[in-house]
Amino acid sequence: MTTSDHTEPTQVRILAADSWRFGLIALIAFLTLVDLFATQAILPSLVIKFGVSRATMGFAVNASTFGMAVAGIAVALFGRGIDRRNGIWTSLAILAIPTTLLSQTDNIVVFALLRVAQGLCMSTAFTLTMAYLAEHFSARQTTGALAAYVTGNVASNFFGRLMSAAVADTFGISTNFLTFAALNLLGAALVWFTLQRTSAMMREEPDGRPASAAWRVPLQNAELRACFAIGFLILFVFIGTFTYVNFQLVATPLSLTPMALGAVYFVFLPSMLTTPLAGRVASVLGPKTGIGATLGLAIVGLLLLLAPSLPIVLAGMAVVAIGTFLAQAIATGHVSRTASRDRAAASGIYLASYYGGGLAGSFVIGQVYDRVGWTACVAVLAVVLAGAIAVAHVLQKPKS
Repeated sequence: MTTSDHTEPTQVRILAADSWRFGLIALIAFLTLVDLFATQAILPSLVIKFGVSRATMGFAVNASTFGMAVAGIAVALFGRGIDRRNGIWTSLAILAIPTTLLSQTDNIVVFALLRVAQGLCMSTAFTLTMAYLAEHFSARQTTGALAAYVTGNVASNFFGRLMSAAVADTFGISTNFLTFAALNLLGAALVWFTLQRTSAMMREEPDGRPASAAWRVPLQNAELRACFAIGFLILFVFIGTFTYVNFQLVATPLSLTPMALGAVYFVFLPSMLTTPLAGRVASVLGPKTGIGATLGLAIVGLLLLLAPSLPIVLAGMAVVAIGTFLAQAIATGHVSRTASRDRAAASGIYLASYYGGGLAGSFVIGQVYDRVGWTACVAVLAVVLAGAIAVAHVLQKPKS
């Protein structure tokens, strides 16, 4: 038997093992972030239940992004002694508590605070998982692992919204939140039984610097600052779009029912196929052109949302999702490659900026929607994406 005969079965086994690991990572990502955007699918029903304005309800639903931003910074800064496996499953188990309480409250302030608590738990699990992947995979495997995690995130956007709309429409809003609490516990159990026990998250720097000192380095890098701004603007647009387009879909002339509104989120399916291609897009076009092209595509999708035709609006939603998810994946990868040291701090700043943008988008676009209307919202969102494209001009293609 030749050497190549030995090598081929070995490569097949490695590929099979990687596929199993990446599938598991995608499932963990799905169960970690499924609560984040699922509630957007039942926004019109929540407005009726709580008797508040669309802007107020949109801001309360997306208050989870504030918790995501805060926890991303806190875990990266103070989480040196956290065992990743224990931290991940504990965060997901605790996540079930605010999710369950959401089924019981009729107070909009309590609702918003519980969404913040959800964000704290989700972001803690998310940040610890990122650290786990970086430490347990080779450089070759890490790219695939991160792509799998982003794909699981995209899937949570799709299936979470679909499930939320279906359960709420059939069994009511309270049962909807109890269902997601059960998914939180399932995620905790999956992590407990599948991930290996690990050591502390962030080890001391060799030069003995405190963790807080590491945060100044990424902020001094022009390309990293650009990525932080791009992340902010991307989620600003994504949340601003997919929060308030719901109200357009249920209004005349589209007039969708709550159940049909859930089915609309099949528009995320193409993103599940295109997002894993982000690495290839970045390597061929470079980060500047790659982000410019994908966000340019998203601008085209935004303009389609102004049409009075449901098929055209759905196509626009799909294009916006494809463009923003691809750009976000390219920006995330560029942060990882550019931050030669203090990567945890760079990732923490990026996540904080990213989710901070989501909260800002929810608030600003909500005010524009209630005061001026949907056409003005689309104009603002397109200008924001154009700003992100302009910021991306400072990004350079990494040297191979």
